[in-house]
Amino acid sequence: ESHGMKNPMVGGAEMFADKNIVENAVNSADHTTLVAAVKAAGLVDTLAGPGPFTVFAPTNDAFDMLKPGTVEALLKPEAKDQLTKILTCHVVAADAMSDAIQGMIADDGMHIVPTVGGCKLEASMDGDKITLKDEQGRMINVTIADVDQSNGVIHVVDRVILPAM
Repeated sequence: ESHGMKNPMVGGAEMFADKNIVENAVNSADHTTLVAAVKAAGLVDTLAGPGPFTVFAPTNDAFDMLKPGTVEALLKPEAKDQLTKILTCHVVAADAMSDAIQGMIADDGMHIVPTVGGCKLEASMDGDKITLKDEQGRMINVTIADVDQSNGVIHVVDRVILPAM
């Protein structure tokens, strides 16, 4: 279902509202690490499925902010469970456009967003931007909101969301 607005560009690529999350993400030059991680975790079929899903999509720069060697370690087969947990903490089982999230935040200044991975994110506003606090207390900013997909929506974020250890 299209929300009738043209999607913002992501990673230098046009994002198509009639393509699914995986089909669009593979075209973003800023999301090659995320795509590699989704493949390594075996989540391609899930995220290409009917959904709907909201995906907070960390950029390559976001992954690069993790300690050196972390990404390489997570992409190894023996880390698949941990990688899956981290990635599913970026996925919400709903089509949550930013106005809907902002509406939920407006009620009491903060809204708990449950993810597919079982992590709970604290969403709040910083000016007109949505911020998320992960279970480690780290602040994550939505840098590009409302990238409409055939099976949900992508919000680009500037840090990797981590579950409580």
